[in-house]
Amino acid sequence: MTDSQQGLHAATKDWPKALFTVALLFSAFQLITAAFHPVSTQVLRAVHVGFLLLIVFITYPTTKRHPLKPFGWLLGILGFCTAVYQWVFEADLIYRSGELTTADLIIGTLLIALVFEAARRVMGFALPFICTIFLGYGLFGQYLPGELMHRGYGFDQIVNQLSFGTEGFYGTPTYVSATYIFLFILFGAFLEQAGMIKLFTDFALGLFGHKSGGPAKVSVVSSALMGTITGSGVANVVTTGQFTIPLMMRFGYRPAFAGGVEATSSMGSQIMPPIMGAVAFIMAETINVEFIEIAKAALVPAMLYFGSVFWMVHLEAKRAGLDGLPKEECPNPWQAISQRWYLLIPLAVLIGLLFSGRTPLFSGTVGLSLTALVILGSAIVMQVSSKWLRLVFWIALGILCAGFFQMGIAVVFGVIAALVGVCWFIKGGRDTLQICLHALVDGARHAVPVGIACVLVGVIIGIVSLTGVASTVAGYILHVGQNNLFLSLVLTMITCLILGMGIPSIPNYIITSSIAAPALLDLGVPLIVSHMFVFYFGIMSDLTPPVALACFAAAPIAKERGLKISLWAVRIAIAGFIIPYMSVYSPALMLQSDSTLAIIYVVIKAALAIGLWGAVFTGYLTKPLAWWERLLGFAAGASLILATPMSDELGFTLVGLFLLQHLGRDFLARRKA
Repeated sequence: MTDSQQGLHAATKDWPKALFTVALLFSAFQLITAAFHPVSTQVLRAVHVGFLLLIVFITYPTTKRHPLKPFGWLLGILGFCTAVYQWVFEADLIYRSGELTTADLIIGTLLIALVFEAARRVMGFALPFICTIFLGYGLFGQYLPGELMHRGYGFDQIVNQLSFGTEGFYGTPTYVSATYIFLFILFGAFLEQAGMIKLFTDFALGLFGHKSGGPAKVSVVSSALMGTITGSGVANVVTTGQFTIPLMMRFGYRPAFAGGVEATSSMGSQIMPPIMGAVAFIMAETINVEFIEIAKAALVPAMLYFGSVFWMVHLEAKRAGLDGLPKEECPNPWQAISQRWYLLIPLAVLIGLLFSGRTPLFSGTVGLSLTALVILGSAIVMQVSSKWLRLVFWIALGILCAGFFQMGIAVVFGVIAALVGVCWFIKGGRDTLQICLHALVDGARHAVPVGIACVLVGVIIGIVSLTGVASTVAGYILHVGQNNLFLSLVLTMITCLILGMGIPSIPNYIITSSIAAPALLDLGVPLIVSHMFVFYFGIMSDLTPPVALACFAAAPIAKERGLKISLWAVRIAIAGFIIPYMSVYSPALMLQSDSTLAIIYVVIKAALAIGLWGAVFTGYLTKPLAWWERLLGFAAGASLILATPMSDELGFTLVGLFLLQHLGRDFLARRKA
């Protein structure tokens, strides 16, 4: 076993057998429904929620002092029973839609209570508190003054809206959680345990570890690569950060800066195609566009984001005189690929399928199946001494995999079953099977926080849909902005950052896309750009003080206060605050233009602005910047961000002045020396 595999086994081997079995059944149910679609989408959502509630209540204690485990099992079973009720009485519930029986009312009320309690156990009080406000608005909003008042709804109407149908708990976020998100979490878990983290880390370390500021550059590159398979910022912090943060500190980076680099790089994983974060899948379903369109829109901003972080790390290393690792201590990047090249096959196929227009569900199913085939196949290949026989085996396996496209998923499942049988009898094969088994369980565990967040935000979706409060709030934003786009953008940004304090990016996006995004759309912002705007600032909220989840996740590793890390993260992630505004004023930055020249022009302009501000906030370019240079550089970058012809001309002029005087000053200083 590899170190990562041993860590995974250690994380799950002490689980109670019942909990282990429940998690395994959860993953099995999700895989079967993704491959063969044996149940309706309503039943799929209900059983997904039932499994989430069951795992939460038997895993997370009531309180730290009073675990009350038997009570947790009781609540978990009750939660799963709500799913059974939806499944058994599916036809009756559809027939009497809107008219609840006494049993319906009891089950619906029980589900509301259990979802709120499950979310409290998993995420604390922040998100349940916000959802309670929305629930209270639905129940008592008729007593409010002014335009916020609605016509009033009975308790049974609220229960029906939230607990039945597809407008509440079983809405779009839950559907996405039950399909795309779960599959991609499993995909990431399998690749991670197969050694993908080591492949990415060794590759980044070999390319950049020996250069100036090498350890920090390794953090940026490895986090960007990990983002292609995980899409989880905080998870990236606690995985790659265990290696990169101590490495940066060892070579002279300040603990707060090291933590800030890792937090900023890891949060960027949610905007890094092809997989991105869970929000991207929810966005595609919400605005009814293909996922590939979301990935295309995010591609250039993601490259600018990571390029900016890499640039700031480089400038900080130059400013502080930090060297890299000795080259002999760095692994050979191409040797790392040659040793684990087969792990890139599922990722390459997944990217190809997504960009060919296939659905995320199909692409995720194929990617996950290929990952299982590659892991099991590699265990068999290790027993073969001849390179030619290994090559023949991989070719034969590839031909069998190609049968998927002709004869369906059953072919791949049959091949996987055959490989499992072979692995059972070969040396080391059972260890591989055990790793796959624990990866399935661990994938289910990782899906729980995301899934519960998706379910609970159904309260917001349901109440907003029932009362129409979104149009009212959008009207307020438009009124305050007085048709001023910039002011409306600032208000929306502040809303996203405040709502993001302590809640995950998924509910943050759901709230702001329901309330603020329509206002931006009314002001002429393109649909994808308006939703990407709130998406970006939902992510940035995990880096901004006072509640910066990613930074506080990095704090124990860096042995530094989370607030101090957060202050550095905001400076390092300056591109994340610039790009959304530039995208609104120049949608070509998100490829929302038919003109190639317009796209090239805005990318160059964005790169210049981000590069200048990187130097301004670091205080260094070829040498330390004087105070007037920082002011000049800031003004030049700001002028380029604005999207008027005069501001562009002014910006390019200021850039020229900045570079001319700075490089000239540096040249004269060298001549004197």
